[in-house]
Amino acid sequence: MEKLIELRGITAGYGSKIVLRDVTLDIWKNDFLGIIGPNGGGKTTLLKVILGLLAPIRGTVRFYGTDGGEVSSLKIGYLPQMSLIDRKFPISVREVISSGLSAEKPMFRSFNAMQKERINEVIARMELSDLSERAIGELSGGQLQRVLLGRSIVSRPELLILDEPNSYVDKRFESRFYPLLEEINRESAIILVSHDIGTVLSMVKNIACVNETSHYHPGTDISADWLDEKYACPIELIGHGNLPHRVLKNHQHE
Repeated sequence: MEKLIELRGITAGYGSKIVLRDVTLDIWKNDFLGIIGPNGGGKTTLLKVILGLLAPIRGTVRFYGTDGGEVSSLKIGYLPQMSLIDRKFPISVREVISSGLSAEKPMFRSFNAMQKERINEVIARMELSDLSERAIGELSGGQLQRVLLGRSIVSRPELLILDEPNSYVDKRFESRFYPLLEEINRESAIILVSHDIGTVLSMVKNIACVNETSHYHPGTDISADWLDEKYACPIELIGHGNLPHRVLKNHQHE
């Protein structure tokens, strides 16, 4: 496997509060990495470090290009858990998705034929063709998040980061969403962050549990004991629809 991102000895936080401590993690090309962990364990902070939004206090982040050599950055698509987009802003579905290609064209120039074709392809993949000229303020929450997902993949990023995707996928699109991620994974590595362990285990190739430090598990054949230890809380496997879910058992923190 070829390495895409290498994190070594990452310690990060905010002011005097340390959130991540000595985190080491590798992300591979075409990886589908599930990141799990308790609330406040540092999952979002880890994403910020990978995205370059937060400089680590200690440690290094290295990126690797198609030839295996180190590069200064990667093309990363990011869909945060909560969008701050102004729904009153007069912009259409097509314009939002097109904005994901802004870095690939000269300022004040139109998109070329190939870029327009890519935009149309993504609109269709997101099942938004009938809404492409509609203002985003007229969309449902689920429709808007599909638009933002389209914007995050239209540039064909080397890495796509999804923060709690099951929190914004509407029911109409849910059955299409996860097969779509499998398609995207043929072109891009994916990091999927979720508290829904059952969904994560059903989709990803590898698992990392982030709870101040990180614990990597190749594959998804993980035991309840492993989860109990890494979460530092007892976790139980239960059935829920067609997917197993892990939930916290009754316990007391020390």
